[in-house]
Amino acid sequence: MQAPEMVKLPSAFKPAWWLRNCHLQTIAAKYLAPRRALVTDAEMLALPDGDHIQLNWTEMPDQATAKPIVVVLHGLEGNIHSHYAAGMLQALQHQGFIAVLMHFRGCNGVANRLPRAYHSGDTADLAFLIAQIQLRYPGRSLAAIGFSLGGNVLVKYCGEQGAHCVLKAAVAVSAPLALAPSAERINQGGSKVYQQYLLGRLKATMMRKLDRHKDFPLPVSKAQILALKTIREFDDLLTAPLHGFHNADDYYQKSSGKAFLKQVRIPLLLVHAKDDPFLSPAVLPKADEIPPFVQLMLSRHGGHVGFVTGNTPFKAEYWLEQQLPPYLAQFLGQH
Repeated sequence: MQAPEMVKLPSAFKPAWWLRNCHLQTIAAKYLAPRRALVTDAEMLALPDGDHIQLNWTEMPDQATAKPIVVVLHGLEGNIHSHYAAGMLQALQHQGFIAVLMHFRGCNGVANRLPRAYHSGDTADLAFLIAQIQLRYPGRSLAAIGFSLGGNVLVKYCGEQGAHCVLKAAVAVSAPLALAPSAERINQGGSKVYQQYLLGRLKATMMRKLDRHKDFPLPVSKAQILALKTIREFDDLLTAPLHGFHNADDYYQKSSGKAFLKQVRIPLLLVHAKDDPFLSPAVLPKADEIPPFVQLMLSRHGGHVGFVTGNTPFKAEYWLEQQLPPYLAQFLGQH
C-alpha cells in the first residue's frame, strides 16, 4: 500500500469564472450536465434481512476479469439519474475501471421490501456488497467514492473496518461528517431551499411506506409527516426510531463519520468546499483528528458536490470527473 505522501493529489480546483457563487456551483452542476450516453447492467442484490438494493454496473465483472472495481455511493435521495453519479460512472469507465453504483434502500424508484429505509450511518449494506464482490470476483482490486450522505457512509465504513478494510483507496466528496451541525446549517438562510426540496422527497417516500406497510412499526400518521418543517424533525420522528436510535441526537452522534476518522487505515481523500451551502465548517476535521492515511483537499469554492470549472460560459467541465479517476488509478494499477 502506498503511503499518502507518495501519492499525487488531484490538482487544485479552480471554479469557472462565471460560476463562483456557491449556490450557482451547486445548482448549475445539475442543470448544465450533459446527457450521458451511459448504459448499465442493473442487478437486484438480495440482502440478509430479506430486503434488496439495486446495483448498476458499467459492465459485469465476469466479462472483464482484469479490471478493478470502484463502488459509487450517491447522496440523500440520489440514484442512477443523479448527474454526479452518472458522470462519475462514465468517467470511471473511461479510466478503465468497472464502476458499480449502489443504490441505498428504496432509492432506485422501486420500494424496498421492509418498513426501514436508509440513513447516514448505515454501513451494513455497503459491507455486504463489498463482501459479495470479493466472494464473486476474488482477487479484484477495489476502491470506492461516496458523495454527500454516501461519503459519510463510506468514511464510517472505512473507520469501522480499520486495518481489515479491503479497499485500496476511498474518496468522500462533500460529506456531512458531523451530522448535527449539518442539520442546523441546511436550516439557515438560502440553504432552506435545499432542505425543502430534500424534505419533500423524504416525506413522499415515507408516505408511500405507510400505504405499503399496514404494520408500520412507528405510531405516526400522514398528518404528522406532512407537518414536519426540517430535516432534523424528520430524523427525530422517523429516521432515528425506525433504525434503532433513541432520537435525532443519538442518531447524529453515532452516525457521524468524523468520529471514525482516526480508525481509518487505507488512503482516504476528503474533498470539500469552504462555501458548501449544505454543510457547516464544523464537519471539517481538525489537524489532530486526521490520521496519516487521511488527506483533506479543501477548496475555497465548489459548493455542494459542484466543483464546476471551464472557461466557456454554459460549457461546464466537471473537476471531480476529471481528477478522481486518475487519482484512484494510482492505487488500482491503472496508470
